[in-house]
Amino acid sequence: MDLALIKKSFSEHFQGSGEMYASPGRINLIGEHTDYNGGFVFPGAIDKGMVAEIRKNGTSTIRAYSVDLKDYAEFGLEEQNIPAPSWARYIFGVCREMIKRGAVLGGFDTAFAGDVPLGAGMSSSAALESTYAFALNELFGCGIDKFELARVGQATEHNYVGVKCGIMDQFASLFGKAGSLMLLDCRSLEHKYYPFHPNGYRLVLLDTVVKHELASSAYNKRRESCENAAKAIRENGHPQVEFLRDATMEMLDGVKHLITKEDYMRAQYVIGEVQRVMDVCQALERDDYQTVGERMYETHHGMSKLYEVSCEELDFLNDIARKCGVTGSRVMGGGFGGCTINLVKDTLYASFIQTAKKEFAAQFGHEPKVYDVVISDGARKLD
Repeated sequence: MDLALIKKSFSEHFQGSGEMYASPGRINLIGEHTDYNGGFVFPGAIDKGMVAEIRKNGTSTIRAYSVDLKDYAEFGLEEQNIPAPSWARYIFGVCREMIKRGAVLGGFDTAFAGDVPLGAGMSSSAALESTYAFALNELFGCGIDKFELARVGQATEHNYVGVKCGIMDQFASLFGKAGSLMLLDCRSLEHKYYPFHPNGYRLVLLDTVVKHELASSAYNKRRESCENAAKAIRENGHPQVEFLRDATMEMLDGVKHLITKEDYMRAQYVIGEVQRVMDVCQALERDDYQTVGERMYETHHGMSKLYEVSCEELDFLNDIARKCGVTGSRVMGGGFGGCTINLVKDTLYASFIQTAKKEFAAQFGHEPKVYDVVISDGARKLD
């Protein structure tokens, strides 16, 4: 991350300097599309994120500059002041959601940039939201706790971006801890840190560099499918089933004739995935990375064949991983493009990357991008 460039941009647009804040993107080892089903996820913050320089300006206007997009926006703090550029809506949304929670904010000047690859499923948007929620909370002395700041980011997505996401991305960005993954119960928001020191293994992301356009509409459609299945189960003798997280395969089979084939498949994937997260937690406690890897492959299969959020490029990379003897591999994030996350033995790393690049390029005309992942700290003020 080029901090000097952010400082230079801030100084050019606003003169002087402000405070620097950062929040990371995230990976998720396992537990995909479980968050909005009240289930468990297993994320970790990474060493790539967003950095913003911010300074109060004594007015009621926000003046913001995106260094990466070379774009400037100016907007007020009232609901009718929603800015036109989509990137500025994230900052505006965070302000509005904090105000709804009783925060008293004023205008500020800010310049920001990031090194989270866009569209790769590492959640650059949550990193942006968390940076501003954390920074504004501190700068304006709002006293909002970190859990509520995660909800601020989530509500920004819902109300100002139009994506009905779960809480995982913002949570990971705010609560990340170097060398640890987090088991998050998305219903109660209870969380537990698990040391992640896979000696002899590396975590690496392979980015297909494709993003298929259906992503957000398809995401909302799958969420609907899950809600339909949970409702059918609830109304057929299981009133305790609030989310699919509470359901078993037996319960789902009991309503198979009442729901569409599509809804059934989506629910089948989610119920299996909730169990896989638990299996991975137990495996990590005994340093059993073989089991972790097997569950990752099972998740990929479920996301590809049952949840249908994979794509040709992701399936191709998953097949190469299996062929190269990679311990675990799966699509990471919402799907329809982005990355696979791979748990690779150090001894196989070089040959795997070489094979993946060569065969992917032969098939699709370009190499996948490679990101080695280091598990890092969450939102913070930079010295």
